[in-house]
Amino acid sequence: PLVIGVAGSLGWSDHHYEYLKMYQEMGIATFELNSFKSRNINSTVGTQTEITMAAMILDAYRAFEVLSKHPNIDKNKVSITGWSLGGGVTLFSAWLPLKNAINKELDFASHLAYYPPCFIDPDNVDFSNSPIHILIGELDNWVSSEACEDLVYKLNEEGVNINIDVYEGSHHGFDREGPSYIEKNGYKTGECHFKIRSDGALLMNFFNIPMTTPLRQKVALAMCAKRGPTIGGNSMARKKSFEFAKSYMEKHLLNKK
Repeated sequence: PLVIGVAGSLGWSDHHYEYLKMYQEMGIATFELNSFKSRNINSTVGTQTEITMAAMILDAYRAFEVLSKHPNIDKNKVSITGWSLGGGVTLFSAWLPLKNAINKELDFASHLAYYPPCFIDPDNVDFSNSPIHILIGELDNWVSSEACEDLVYKLNEEGVNINIDVYEGSHHGFDREGPSYIEKNGYKTGECHFKIRSDGALLMNFFNIPMTTPLRQKVALAMCAKRGPTIGGNSMARKKSFEFAKSYMEKHLLNKK
């Protein structure tokens, strides 16, 4: 079995590698997706225009395609997990209009998304049958926990296999170590709500203008987002998160109940 990991806007951090090490110790192979490094990007914090989520989803499936041919990998037991921007990649890699445009043959066994941007609201709610799970902090003001709860409710109503855990008193990056701090260049996206068409185009709040260029994306974020979200660890939520991740991958990749 294999887990493909996708980092967030800040790039790969120590807590990401802790998860990968835990999976390896469980007997699961891991793959570290490097959509930033391969494009000479260090971070997308404060801009979010250097690389799109859709491009990173493409990267994830291209990696899946290569790894599915590896003699030691069971292509039917490959899961994806990611944090923040990578959580969005994890979540929307299950969205069928995009997935089927890339690869109709391979399906991730499960999708475990940490604090993803849930302000993307699809009109087309066709998602993979594979289980999807979101972990997010109650106090997250980088991406809204309420938006994720609303999205999960909407998708559940349509029969999508998706669930969510919201950790009390926790901010964005609750599973890292260290105190909370203000990320001055980051976006608070709680007021953002972008519809997504079946062709993958995100539409601006209110005006429904497709955000198909970096300039339009900057304008859209300037209209709805503020600067200075909080990020930082919460020891209780961190403990719960690692325990959940272990049991989740045991269930979906190792067939343990």
